[in-house]
Amino acid sequence: MTQLKIADLTAEVLATIKTRRYDRMVEKHEGPESWESFFRYGDPEFLQVQGFDVLLPVEKEHHPNITILRVLVAEQRSALTIFLKDTTFLEEPGDEWFVAGFLAVCERMPGENFYIASVFHEWFIIE
Repeated sequence: MTQLKIADLTAEVLATIKTRRYDRMVEKHEGPESWESFFRYGDPEFLQVQGFDVLLPVEKEHHPNITILRVLVAEQRSALTIFLKDTTFLEEPGDEWFVAGFLAVCERMPGENFYIASVFHEWFIIE
């Protein structure tokens, strides 16, 4: 299966994505964020998660440092709940449970075959 790329999206789909918002709670900063803002200041790209193309509010440079820990697939594949670890900014290997865990709730984009985060929160890694 070929991984979807941002460059593959039509201008219409990209414009629709930019109208969406997601709930973010990272590094004690919380609140709704806009995908338009992330596209303006970030460098997004789809991440392949167990065969699903997923758009997370994470810079594509982080992708090599991301480990998917668990994925819960909703009925009819309408949504994904993803538990992941991003060690990009990890200074001490023993601190992974405290600083590297994230939870993402991703919904299937209407009329498309990819998922987009509607929630992205820090998460204390629990086995």
